Amino acid sequence: MAVIQGSRRWMAVAVAVALHGTAWAQDSAADASAQSKAKPHNLDTVIVTGTRAENRTESSSLTPIDVVSAKVLQQTGTTELTTALARIIPSLNFPRPSGGDTADQQRPVQMRGLSPDQVLVLVDGKRWHPGALLLTNGVVGRGSQAVDLNTIPMAAIDHIEVLRDGASAEYGSDAIAGVINIILKKGAKGGEVSFNGGQYYQGDGRAWQGDANFGIPLNGDKGWLRFTLQSGNNDYTNRANYENAAPYEKGQRYGDPASHNQNIFINGQYDFSQYVQGYVEAHYSHRNTTSAAFFRDTLSSNSVPSMYPNGYLPLEQGQSNDQSLVAGLRGTLHGWRWDLSGNYGSNRVSYNTIDSVNRAWLHDFGSSPTSFHDGVLKAWQESANLDVSKDLNPSWLPNPVTVAFGAQYLHQAYSVQAGDLDSYYTGTSGVAGGAQGFGGFQPSDAGNWSRDDFSEYVNAETNLTDKFSTSLSLRHENYSDFGGATIGSGAFRYDFTDRFALRANVSNGFRAPSLAQQYYSYTSSTYYGPGNSIGVTPGIYNSAIVSSTSQIGRLLGGQALKPEHSRNYSFGAVWSPIDALNLSADVYEIDISNRIVLSNPLAATSSTVRDYLAANGVTDTNYSSVTYFTNAGNTRTRGIDLVAGYRFDFGSAGSLLTNLSYNYNQNKVTKVNGNPAVLDALGVNLQRLSRRDIKGLLADSTPRSKLVLNGTYTLGNWSLNASVTRYGQYTSFSTSSYIYDQTFQPTWITDLAVSYNTHHWTFTAGADNAMNRYPAGVNAINGYGSNKGSMPYSIFSPYGFNGGYYYTKIAYHW
Repeated sequence: MAVIQGSRRWMAVAVAVALHGTAWAQDSAADASAQSKAKPHNLDTVIVTGTRAENRTESSSLTPIDVVSAKVLQQTGTTELTTALARIIPSLNFPRPSGGDTADQQRPVQMRGLSPDQVLVLVDGKRWHPGALLLTNGVVGRGSQAVDLNTIPMAAIDHIEVLRDGASAEYGSDAIAGVINIILKKGAKGGEVSFNGGQYYQGDGRAWQGDANFGIPLNGDKGWLRFTLQSGNNDYTNRANYENAAPYEKGQRYGDPASHNQNIFINGQYDFSQYVQGYVEAHYSHRNTTSAAFFRDTLSSNSVPSMYPNGYLPLEQGQSNDQSLVAGLRGTLHGWRWDLSGNYGSNRVSYNTIDSVNRAWLHDFGSSPTSFHDGVLKAWQESANLDVSKDLNPSWLPNPVTVAFGAQYLHQAYSVQAGDLDSYYTGTSGVAGGAQGFGGFQPSDAGNWSRDDFSEYVNAETNLTDKFSTSLSLRHENYSDFGGATIGSGAFRYDFTDRFALRANVSNGFRAPSLAQQYYSYTSSTYYGPGNSIGVTPGIYNSAIVSSTSQIGRLLGGQALKPEHSRNYSFGAVWSPIDALNLSADVYEIDISNRIVLSNPLAATSSTVRDYLAANGVTDTNYSSVTYFTNAGNTRTRGIDLVAGYRFDFGSAGSLLTNLSYNYNQNKVTKVNGNPAVLDALGVNLQRLSRRDIKGLLADSTPRSKLVLNGTYTLGNWSLNASVTRYGQYTSFSTSSYIYDQTFQPTWITDLAVSYNTHHWTFTAGADNAMNRYPAGVNAINGYGSNKGSMPYSIFSPYGFNGGYYYTKIAYHW
């Protein structure tokens, strides 16, 4: 584990030490659910996330929940948790961008078309840490610092509960769009060892993965430890189009990156007495990822015939280390349930560029390295928590009321470490500097930043009558960098009969700007010679992402980021007309103000701007453009979720379990904040949101609709699973003109798998995207794709562009 420094962080560590190295997170979503024995996924079973009441059963859920069992996850065939969830839950989106620098190394998941960092991820009810990467290119989720769900091994998961509603009042920041709560397998009994392998129909992307999950008892039946081990490898895929390319242009690679991962997850608990229990979770993962940049052909301005006579393809390598430790004590005292806990989690990503060259270094020193260390990004957090709850029986209420309250201390930190000199060196020759593919972070980009947050909450939940139930929550947060916020929520449900109920929820929420959004900086330097295209005097000019509160950021209209605030409304119905059929429908609206986005580049080459910067103490005025994060405006999200499940019982002929899920979601930018006054005075316009942002990335670059129809037929030892997904229409929007927009029509994707179970063994063969469907190619007006047409598919495709994938799996379980 990483060494934890700084006096403000010792509070979280002290809790863990006092608890003999065990801890618990304040963000416990459902203590009763997490601690209880997991139930099988039945049509009439809903496990509730978000309640602290022990008597809140699945039949009385106040909020819309998707429950995904481990079995359903494994039936998808993929080894990626996010891919599996996106194939199951219509309100989730998981695009697979390529050629976007770091975007394909930690792919984020979206809920309801909102930003990936507006989804809170919990593991056994405990807040999971964000990844270190910040998406800065024109991909879905641009500007977000999200959780990397794929670091969590699927073999460790018992089931997943997805709360499709705003829940900031229950959990704090980041829960505007909803909550994903991953429940781990528990106990000493049972286990499984499995191995799967497969490849795409085109013969590439070969993948294998081995998993093991098992438990051991501690001191008889007083406790247990459960271990999950995982190791896997994925070869890269390539869907580059060479049809019209010249021989010297056929080096592009376009598809999924190559990756290798290793994972270990340990969770356990121990009963110290009848009233006190300890528990622990520890996780470590390592992933190596290699992505392709743009190919430099022999006619390119960046060609280096002396080193690469046939052109070259720079490769970007990311080494990601992810680790966490959660441990604590929980118990009861005079009917009060309590939790005392500590939590540490971090993600560190080290970047390298290989098969590359620094042309400026080559020009100035006669030779150049071919591999470069570009720098390191790291994000980590620590927390100390206290949670208390009790079921009270006031005489003036017909049913018990669960009262819960608690407090949390949260420390978050972020750092950027500069790369080696040769990774960012520019020189003054006019030859392009920096490592080709991805130039390194410069010393001016480096830094360490942190903040603290104290929060308190109170919650009350009860059945006011036998038919009417309600839950009320109030929470206060106080961040050291932007101040306090008080938010609340109310959930209500009325059961007209045992088979039909209406439910509603209203809440306000917030999301604190991440430290990366506040302080991340990346500078790319270029030397412009005499008669250059941007009309400046010869010299080195920087194109930079800067902090909005840096000196140059403030001078050019940047301000300290404010938190995003939301108002969430939902109304739905739950109906079970017969025992075998369950139906639900929920409509919702999410209004978000002060959306945090990465602005478009602000031109800084005019003499007016340069003289203004110099007059205000910016000694390096050589900026060609400046970009920073800003509270750009407001958005509105409206939609509907429909879920239906039916079980057919054919007697001796087997059984068929069917599920139909549908989501329609519309995002709209309702307001764009005005130009900063200082820029108006300079006669310069800051485009807070480009046309692509307003119409696309914050609206219609993800499908408005998604339908998933799944059926599992079981007969004796055999089972057949079929899933059909319809991805609705989506559009790739240009930053400049509607002429370059392209709309992609709906597509149906079919996944198939057949399994045979005998004794302790299960054998599975399957095909994802069995019909080998590809998205429509980029059209002629857009040059049939990037890099001379060799990148023919849109990065916005919600199901990627790799085509069909077949696989086999063998598992031994006990």
